[in-house]
Amino acid sequence: MSNTPRTPGDDDDDYYIDEEELAASTYVPAEPDLQLEVFDAVRGEGGTPVNPVRLDAEDTFRFRCHKGVSCWNQCCHGADITLTPYDILRLSKHFEVRPAQFLAEYTVPATFDKSNLPVAKLKMGGTDGKGACAFVTDDGCSVYAARPATCRYYPLGVVSMKMKDAESKEDFNFIVTEPHCKGHDEDQVQNVGAYKAEQQVTDNERVDRGWIDILMKMASWSTMGGPMGKAPSLATRKMFFMATADVDAFRNFVLNTRFLESYEIAPEAVDIIKTDDEALLLLGYDWLKAVLFNEPTLTLKEHVLQQAIAKARTEMGAA
Repeated sequence: MSNTPRTPGDDDDDYYIDEEELAASTYVPAEPDLQLEVFDAVRGEGGTPVNPVRLDAEDTFRFRCHKGVSCWNQCCHGADITLTPYDILRLSKHFEVRPAQFLAEYTVPATFDKSNLPVAKLKMGGTDGKGACAFVTDDGCSVYAARPATCRYYPLGVVSMKMKDAESKEDFNFIVTEPHCKGHDEDQVQNVGAYKAEQQVTDNERVDRGWIDILMKMASWSTMGGPMGKAPSLATRKMFFMATADVDAFRNFVLNTRFLESYEIAPEAVDIIKTDDEALLLLGYDWLKAVLFNEPTLTLKEHVLQQAIAKARTEMGAA
């Protein structure tokens, strides 16, 4: 499929999924133990050395990045940076543009490994994508206050893990050691918890949690050949990208299709999502979880549910 960012006003009916069919479908398979690396190296060339030792908040590591280090700005060339939904919002606000315009100018379409779902990656310079990041200057990052989560965490990687019988997911960190990075040779000892606080990753962890949950669930399906043995459909991929990357297209979908006629959404919540992009992202996660995994994150209105049941009974030959 093409992940090319869409602009508001495109034919959003392309995204519409029959809510009756969704209500009658239950896709949730048994989940295996699953470990998903959400943020790892900035170079996507495979074989990147990582320290597999789990790091908790109180653990320490040696690292310092500053203009005097010999590798200054090297990590900003040919970087492999997947943007999270919150990254896209924050960078769009930095440039005072809407997400669709930011996506068109600064990103390239990609697929998140294991989940087979579309994501946006930061565009690098050069015909081969090995050139400089558009935001790097001699003095460092020109969008430092709005920099992506991958850059904030570095040199920490992030693993999100769920054991088969566990009720909740668990995140932990590990050290990424890449040959180009000399920050590991510096004398400064960092505390994991304090480093993450300094890098201000709290908002990413809060807003992007639902996105990570969906990627994990789809990755677990992939290990078993997908729901009912199938890979994510074109419709699934399109609606995932719309809801997690292009908030204006998703807002148009929510407000100008049968969405609000199908789901129980409080009037005050509708008023909020008309202008609040973060709230709209959270609604998008709930919608995707309900549609894809039959999770009770959104409630179908009674008449929609009854229509779905009636349709299913008819198709099964029941009276």
